[in-house]
Amino acid sequence: MEYTQVTELPLVISSELCAGRNFIVTGTNVGLGLEAARHLVGVGAKKVILAVRNLEAGEAARADIDASTGTTGVAEVWHLDLSQRSSVQSFAAKAIETIDRIDAVIENAGVAAAGTKDHEGQLLTVTVNVVNTFLLLLLLLPKLRADAKTFGYKPRVSVVSSDSAEFIKDYWPLIADDPIAKMHADPDIGMKSYPTSKLLEALGVRHLATLLPVESGGVIINAVNPGACMTTLSRNASEGFKEQLKELWARCGRTAECGSRTLLAGAVAGDDSHGAYMSDCVVKHDFAEWAGDGANEKAWNSIAKEIEKVQPGVVAKALE
Repeated sequence: MEYTQVTELPLVISSELCAGRNFIVTGTNVGLGLEAARHLVGVGAKKVILAVRNLEAGEAARADIDASTGTTGVAEVWHLDLSQRSSVQSFAAKAIETIDRIDAVIENAGVAAAGTKDHEGQLLTVTVNVVNTFLLLLLLLPKLRADAKTFGYKPRVSVVSSDSAEFIKDYWPLIADDPIAKMHADPDIGMKSYPTSKLLEALGVRHLATLLPVESGGVIINAVNPGACMTTLSRNASEGFKEQLKELWARCGRTAECGSRTLLAGAVAGDDSHGAYMSDCVVKHDFAEWAGDGANEKAWNSIAKEIEKVQPGVVAKALE
């Protein structure tokens, strides 16, 4: 992966693309999300929702953005805890009710936790990175599709994936038929849960795009890889993993600001990015070819099955 870790990436957003528009960025109290939101405010966005689990940290992030950009009243702090389905549902309902139009959603929030379980006994990485990330996407889709028709533009949803998915090539064939169920049943899942969750995000986006072509749905959905960035993502990981990550950062780590440019590229990418995996701010066509035929559909079916347990009927409603 290191050869892709270029020193600088293009900043593809501009006032022309973002002024007067509304954006939602999840996981914005630190790191990539914070820097992406800062850029959006800086180029003249009308509203930037900072979706955070910790409201106090979110308010500190908003104050930092206001001070660094000299712009107030644009960044707003909203509560979103992706480990809780009720929080996802409440956030989506508020966005649908109060935001006149949503131009892009950057689903950046995620966790890297070695086999940690959530309050319902499921893998926290799966709950946060996959199930509730896609639940939020599906809950917002009817609003995004309606906005596309009303305002004559194409809203974007960018799901932040990772090229760490390449690390589970040997593991994937063992779980490919029903990945989420088999991950939960694996007592030795450990840190494999994180790269596997990132693979599921990218494969799920690929198949979802086939179910909702941009020509009919009006919404562009893509997955973006920010690369190895020096952030606090690994705070819940094992000490051994943290040390390996520090070594990688020392060789080729990107700053959070540099990595945030990949998120912004996804949020303004064109039709060719629909269902695609983006890295270094461009579409990559060869991601995870080793996953095999039918991998996209298997991943999506596994994701959709879990989401239907959480909120029956939401998949069909989003795609109707």
